[in-house]
Amino acid sequence: MDYDVIYIGSGNAAWQGGRFLRKAGLKILIVEESLYGGACANRGCNSKALLDAPYEIKALADNFEGVGKSGDFDVNWPDLMEYKRKRIAGMSAFLDGKFDEYDLDVAHGKGVILDDHTVQVADKTFTTDKIVICTGLKPVIPEIPGSEYLHDSTDFLDIEDLPKHAIIIGAGFVGMEFASILAEAGLEADVIIRGNMALKYFHQPYVEKVIEILKEKGIRFHFNQTVNEIISNIEIDNPEAKVLNVASAQNADEYLRDPESKMDNRAYENGFTVKLSGGESITGDYVIAAMGRTANVEDIGLENVGLTYTSKGIKVNGHLQTEVPNIYASGDVADTGIAKLVTVAIHHSKYLAKELLGEADEITYPVVPAVAYTIPRIATVGVPAYVAEDSDEYEVHTIRYGRSYSLELKNDLTAEAKVIVDRDLQIVGAEIYAADAENVANMFAFIINKRITLEELDYMIYAFPSSSSVCLYKLHNIHYKF
Repeated sequence: MDYDVIYIGSGNAAWQGGRFLRKAGLKILIVEESLYGGACANRGCNSKALLDAPYEIKALADNFEGVGKSGDFDVNWPDLMEYKRKRIAGMSAFLDGKFDEYDLDVAHGKGVILDDHTVQVADKTFTTDKIVICTGLKPVIPEIPGSEYLHDSTDFLDIEDLPKHAIIIGAGFVGMEFASILAEAGLEADVIIRGNMALKYFHQPYVEKVIEILKEKGIRFHFNQTVNEIISNIEIDNPEAKVLNVASAQNADEYLRDPESKMDNRAYENGFTVKLSGGESITGDYVIAAMGRTANVEDIGLENVGLTYTSKGIKVNGHLQTEVPNIYASGDVADTGIAKLVTVAIHHSKYLAKELLGEADEITYPVVPAVAYTIPRIATVGVPAYVAEDSDEYEVHTIRYGRSYSLELKNDLTAEAKVIVDRDLQIVGAEIYAADAENVANMFAFIINKRITLEELDYMIYAFPSSSSVCLYKLHNIHYKF
């Protein structure tokens, strides 16, 4: 065999564990057809964090409107985008260097499984004892008339300038987080939602709070609607014109350079009409498909080894093993029933290293915190409130720590958490609505996983002022049943 393990994909689901296997003496090959590091490093998490941060700061500054704020904090998107591109541009090369440091071999090209021990990359074939599929997910693009005008999250996170009026199809992580950026930028957007709720995996009373904030800032929501068709208004104005996507800055520049063109500012600003199932039509200049993600497994040779998949990914057992014993799936592409987050992908990869070394039993999971990076943030960890509220096994306690400690929390009056405890008053879950909900969620994840008691929490001394300290201090009301 050429290798002990071949990873198809180079994201966190692969290299995080691959380095440990190499350290143990196994020969490892990582196959990547795009940028080293995968979507999160190059087209997702990192880009979103860089572009979101200034708008988060703007929202925090607005808390002091009328109580000390002077002037406005404005975000220059083109400058921010230039900074983002410079930072992200080096990620793939950085990871390539790390792979070299870890002595991991790499092959650039599409990895195709020929049989259960052979992977083809371009015109080369490699044999291996084990194969690990780490190809992740890709955006869902609906099959509707005009789908060629749709943009996905990768496009939005690299757009030259923000659209004046975006139409967002979907209200999951991507849709709601992008809506928050547009709202803070003072721009318009319409969010089209197939069902009757946004961010359906999060505590709905907190989601509704975010929606109300977004509505106040120019974001409109259309529930129980689907998109039937997307029409380019340039086709309407000039049916013989070459149809190009005017939401693209490059094409827009081409149109606007010609003052005699019918494809003028109005055509750019109102470039598309989206027809909804309820009969309504919405016009905007940029249409985003934010309808979730599906398994990225087309044309990688699964049929050659008899593997099947669904939109949720490739089915695996408790060892991340597929129906073919020596082929595994790790990260988002694995259908495990666990949240598809980069943190889970890292957990998979590290577990799988131990599994392939014969040092692991079936995979287990700690509680997994999830965060919607809206403005403000919403987070959930452990037993959700909706489960607790329908059960005699739990109690739900609301901790309005922002109202009690608004000054210490940067005038964040609305920060609160719902803490779920079992019959023994052991914390088992939390829902958080706050500017820094992600940090409070991590705190609760530690408490839940380590089963730290309310008595132990009450004994500890914390750094003050801080959001974690004031939230923890309020927990004594549960401990003492005040």
